[in-house]
Amino acid sequence: MRRTGVEEDGAYRVEVLPGIDAVPEALWRALAPADDPMWSRAVFAAMERAAIGPDAYAYLVVRHAGRPVAVLPLSVFRGLRADRIVGPRERRLLAPVSLVAPRLLRVPTLFCGHLLGQGHVLGGLGARADGGAPARVLVASVLEYARARRLGTVVFKDFAPDELAPLADALRDAGFFSVPAMPDTELALPHGSFDDYVAALPAKPRRNARAKLRRFAAHRPALRIEVLDDFAHLVPAMLGLYRQVMDRADQALDELDAAFLTALRPAPGLRVRLVACFEGERLVAFLLCLFSGTGATGARIGLDYALAHDAHLWHNVHYAAIRLALAEGCRHIRFAQTAYVPKVELGCGLVAQRHAMTHVRPLPRALLRRLLPPALGAALTDALGPHADRLPAPPGPGATPPPPHPESRRAPCPE
Repeated sequence: MRRTGVEEDGAYRVEVLPGIDAVPEALWRALAPADDPMWSRAVFAAMERAAIGPDAYAYLVVRHAGRPVAVLPLSVFRGLRADRIVGPRERRLLAPVSLVAPRLLRVPTLFCGHLLGQGHVLGGLGARADGGAPARVLVASVLEYARARRLGTVVFKDFAPDELAPLADALRDAGFFSVPAMPDTELALPHGSFDDYVAALPAKPRRNARAKLRRFAAHRPALRIEVLDDFAHLVPAMLGLYRQVMDRADQALDELDAAFLTALRPAPGLRVRLVACFEGERLVAFLLCLFSGTGATGARIGLDYALAHDAHLWHNVHYAAIRLALAEGCRHIRFAQTAYVPKVELGCGLVAQRHAMTHVRPLPRALLRRLLPPALGAALTDALGPHADRLPAPPGPGATPPPPHPESRRAPCPE
């Protein structure tokens, strides 16, 4: 495998590795968060074997005196469509351009972190140790990598504010600016059983949960939920249900495919289960669930919308995932960045996230800095709806959470 050192600063050096197979397994295991299944090495291997969006992947390894101390994954999009990653309001404004000159909407972009999960620099970079040298060398390496491949836009994607803090000075000095990202959703699981979880919900969500469980049970025996370890035979049906969800999505940076679902299998530190709902022998809903340590993730969902509302399929596959996470001994489960209203009703908290962005050329950088923060802030407030005030304020002078919004312009539930 080709390894290229790209930047040095005193005892710090960065090398570029061309794929997950080039990253030593022991290094990844030592640095990756043990309780976040999305950061399993097997997930990155499945991403690289699939065609879910990026054109290429790479991994920057920071070395200190020759010893690897941090890893940053990169995802390359040479022709990312701007109208696929903005909100519905912006998409309507861009619609004439997409018809007349679609090439103008292609934005060569480098994403840093995790395309499918929360962003991290594995291993971290400390609290500005050595005068911020490790952060400076990493950020300089990212920008050199982008320029060498003619990728104008660079994004540290979906980082928690405290994860960006050690990089803050280096990012600012390199022309990056911070913009709001959609929060993650996380359900704490201090409960001994699913019944205990339901009993601990506030009164209205508790009544709603029990009603949705009863209504689903009323459809039996026609409908049933199974938890599967082997689901390769269901992949074609899963993709059809997943497509129904994606067709209704506001944004589509990535789209899972058959190669990803086929490649994603249990591995050291990763358990993979499918919560599958059947009508007879026909798959009508699923939630792909990953487990690592005491953490779980409901990674992707598929629904048959002809049945979803009456049978409360969305809620019941999530209830099944919570049961499963409790059985697996998990202390929390994440459900990603959509459908905030029903997920808050499940008991989820909002996990604040930010993007750090720049452009390698000054004029586009200035335009992005002026236009993106208010646009993304408005989209965030719309998405959170009545729960906008639940988002923790990001750190820093003048930073405030989105203002409370009286109601969401999105459907209150993906059913």
